[in-house]
Amino acid sequence: MSRPRSNMPDEQLMLAYAQGDAAAFDELYARHEGALYRFVRRLLGAPMAAQADEVFQDTWLRIVAARASFAPQGAAWRTWAFTIAHNVAMDRLRTSGREVGLEAQDDGSDPLEWLAATLDMTHPSSEDTAFWRAAGRQLLQCLDELPEAQRAAFLLHHEDGASVEDLAQRLGLQFETAKSRLRYALQKLRGCMRRYLEVLETPA
Repeated sequence: MSRPRSNMPDEQLMLAYAQGDAAAFDELYARHEGALYRFVRRLLGAPMAAQADEVFQDTWLRIVAARASFAPQGAAWRTWAFTIAHNVAMDRLRTSGREVGLEAQDDGSDPLEWLAATLDMTHPSSEDTAFWRAAGRQLLQCLDELPEAQRAAFLLHHEDGASVEDLAQRLGLQFETAKSRLRYALQKLRGCMRRYLEVLETPA
């Protein structure tokens, strides 16, 4: 009996899709639609939020076009797909410039998840909701203010779990350059979020 698609690793699903199994692609899309879309939105930033849908669709079109060349011996499918999304988004940023788009909308994600996890506060109590919503909006604004290269390094690291070595390889950078981009991004975000971090780090 064939293995249920829901239990198949991403890499096997991609290989099945390359052999004509359209349902395998549907499973891949369902698994990664939300994460890839959030990644694209955050990478483009609020000024280009209106173009996120196009970049998201272009990403999947490139994934479809590259189905025959996908090699599971290389990077994991998720890493491969996030790299494609990064390249599509950076191409759009380079060619379109910083056009002012529609006002960013809430995509349902928790933009403070990274900072919350660091401080062991992934489940804030209900009385903290207003604080966390305000901090989440501030974090998105801080991300928008990062230089594009630093924002890309930060998001690849925190959204896709890329190590510094992975960043260097995927972005075509020297190890120290990738490390510096990530370090500068974190320093700027901490500075931008200082007043929220000070509240979280103050003993009750």
